[in-house]
Amino acid sequence: MSGEAGVIAAGTGPITVATLVRDLRALGLATGDIVIVHSSLRALGWVAGGPQAVVEALIACVGPGGTIVMPTQSGQLSDPAGWGNPPLPADWIDAARDGLPAYDPHLTPTRGMGQIVECFRTHPGTVRSAHPTLSFAALGPAADAIVGSHPLTPALGETSPLGRLYEHDAQVLLLGVDHGSDTSMHLAEYRAAWPGSDATVAEGAPILESGTRRWVTYRDITLDADDFDRIGRDFADTGLERSGPVGDGTGRLARQRTIVDFAERWMAANRPAGSEPAS
Repeated sequence: MSGEAGVIAAGTGPITVATLVRDLRALGLATGDIVIVHSSLRALGWVAGGPQAVVEALIACVGPGGTIVMPTQSGQLSDPAGWGNPPLPADWIDAARDGLPAYDPHLTPTRGMGQIVECFRTHPGTVRSAHPTLSFAALGPAADAIVGSHPLTPALGETSPLGRLYEHDAQVLLLGVDHGSDTSMHLAEYRAAWPGSDATVAEGAPILESGTRRWVTYRDITLDADDFDRIGRDFADTGLERSGPVGDGTGRLARQRTIVDFAERWMAANRPAGSEPAS
């Protein structure tokens, strides 16, 4: 059995705003928190109201004094020459690049981020950062301070929303996903040193400047999330994160600073050039 029917058949009962708030509070999410959220709706079970219910539960938990942040990446606006899933025929690339619409923080949809993120980015009052492919959206009193400035490069470094979250001592909340989806670990990639950590790659995307579409190119470090799952398992072994049921799934909550600092040390020790990461 697949689809919604399969989720219902595997579930323990309907998940509601009220039960989500109960579970999130038990996990440790509190009024006034600043939190970056990564999520899978399906992993939470059958949620009455779907992604809207999850967004409302998060807002209820942090209250008017808290701020919620989510990554709202739009890889469909990256350079088509680098696409691999799926790749474009070579003779399509130039036309596709020329035809990509400029990034619009209000209009550009996310890609591969899930239903909860798509619902959240359209919530009234949500602010979205200006990066054309690696943006973040935020809702709450700290939103402008966190996502109001987002340079093309370093896209996920010290001057990005991830750096601002670190300064604000934010929490990381994983709903039905593990640290393989934890964007904050990319901040550690900018900080950690290992042979090859300074490698860069050319990037490109369409942006609006004074109302005119323009293709911009820039360089950034080579990001690699392949070992994030492994880092996450080692981090969980430290006991520095809380985990517990959220709906029919699992939630994980920890300080972003703690995760980033741990990941930075882990990468420096386990990412030497030519070696396999530690298991």
